[in-house]
Amino acid sequence: MAERVEVLLSEEEVDERIRKMGEQISKDYAGKNIHLICILKGGSFFMCELAKRITVPVSIDFMSLSSYGESTQSGGVVKIVKDLEESLEGKHVLVVEDIVDTGRSLRYLLDVLKDRGAADVKLCVLLDKPERRVIDIEADYTGFQIPDEFVVGYGMDYAQRYRNLPYVGVVKFDS
Repeated sequence: MAERVEVLLSEEEVDERIRKMGEQISKDYAGKNIHLICILKGGSFFMCELAKRITVPVSIDFMSLSSYGESTQSGGVVKIVKDLEESLEGKHVLVVEDIVDTGRSLRYLLDVLKDRGAADVKLCVLLDKPERRVIDIEADYTGFQIPDEFVVGYGMDYAQRYRNLPYVGVVKFDS
């Protein structure tokens, strides 16, 4: 079965939205330092672009979770594959993730991080698929709400491909 990618959000649309998100985050965190936690691998492209547009001091760390493998459907089991290198004690934490769909992974992660002594923990996502939600979770900062399609590009992948696309696309499978 062959696949192709159709543009859902252009590079220009994504860049403009991230610029606006950076401005809002900078206003909301005025006078504070933000500790960005990037969720690998998909969140890396988004976090790099977002961090460049935040004007308050930032520090960064990385985590990796596993729940998909090479499937387009979440398996429902979440595990931490790479944990943080720094303590969160007293920090203003902003989790940066590419997408929230079922909410399972992010609910698990936010609960874990809140127990680690952060001053506060907020969530910033590039994409939100509310139709897929099975766990109640809402991002504090959202780039775009999208339909229930399997998306790639801008860090998101299908079987480790398409991460490097400069836009968000939908994978279409041809028979």
